Amino acid sequence: MKTKLYHITLILSCLLPVNHVYSQNAQGTTAPTGIEIVAQLEKPKNNPKLTEKDFAGYLLVYFKDQNQSAYMAISCDGYTFTDVNGGNPVFIGSQLAEQKGVRDPHIARGPDGAFYLAMTDLHIFGKRAGFRDTEFERPAEKYGWGNNRAIVLMKSYDLIHWTHSDFRVDKAFPELGDIDCSWAPETIFDPAAGKMMVYFTIRYNNKECHMYYSYTDDNFTKLETSPRKITEIGGLDGDITKVGDQYQLFYVSGAKILHSVSDKINEGYKTDSTRIDPEKVATEAPNLFKRLGTNTWVLMYDVYGARPSNMGFSETDDFVNYRNLGHFNEGVMKATNFKSPKHGAVTYLTKKELKAIAEHWKMDFK
Repeated sequence: MKTKLYHITLILSCLLPVNHVYSQNAQGTTAPTGIEIVAQLEKPKNNPKLTEKDFAGYLLVYFKDQNQSAYMAISCDGYTFTDVNGGNPVFIGSQLAEQKGVRDPHIARGPDGAFYLAMTDLHIFGKRAGFRDTEFERPAEKYGWGNNRAIVLMKSYDLIHWTHSDFRVDKAFPELGDIDCSWAPETIFDPAAGKMMVYFTIRYNNKECHMYYSYTDDNFTKLETSPRKITEIGGLDGDITKVGDQYQLFYVSGAKILHSVSDKINEGYKTDSTRIDPEKVATEAPNLFKRLGTNTWVLMYDVYGARPSNMGFSETDDFVNYRNLGHFNEGVMKATNFKSPKHGAVTYLTKKELKAIAEHWKMDFK
């Protein structure tokens, strides 16, 4: 009987659509990236709610301009990160996005233990890559730089098997009107709503950038509520983290990182023009993560005004005073097998997950 059940299970599993993702490495060889796109996920049995004491490491997602694709790197200590795929992309923009490119990856964990990955659907070099005949999808004179209207939503329990949805914000919510763009989506669990909340930048008239929020379905395939403004603060690249009883919002205005605080997840933020990052050149894409087992928080940001571009880091214990940690490979923060990462985000991993990832990608990682 067990043998028959095994064969039935095997046959059913074979019938479920699974798409392996492939990329071409620097040597021109096509190889699987290590992830699979599946039609649905099976939630692990005995999946306990994770707390900080369960975590033993960190996961970084980032992208690169050269190929408009996204990467993953892992770390045991939160200082030294190693790319899981040897510096090759894991999420291939041409296979996942309407515009054949992904940017601005953000990863978060939900109370169900799942990983929620959201990305901008945009290829800024689409014409050069042969994906379209114009610089951008629509006239830059009217819609501005990098105009786009879709976001990529992906969910996984093991970082290997992922569901995938390319969601057109404007088509789902025509009441928004003729939007220029939908940029830099991020995800956070809203305990009051009991749902995952996606928030992102919408721009109008080639100048008016504001942060909006919406709630997703449980499968993380679509936005279910019409996007609403988080705040009247003009800005982009918002990053919200709950610290204690407050929500820390870092965002971008004037190519510098600003900060605001509220006791509510999607309202009540006030403008403060004080620059938080220590850079003298343009920055964007703030992301906050905690050093596990401490009261120290790390603010990471994309120093895109540097040549070559790099990630910058500052530490804080009180969100008033910040210690400049410098850039990757120019101070205490290290990137062992990759360089010039852009617009990254960090979440946490258990010891078991670190081991499983290292084994899956055949990493010499300790």
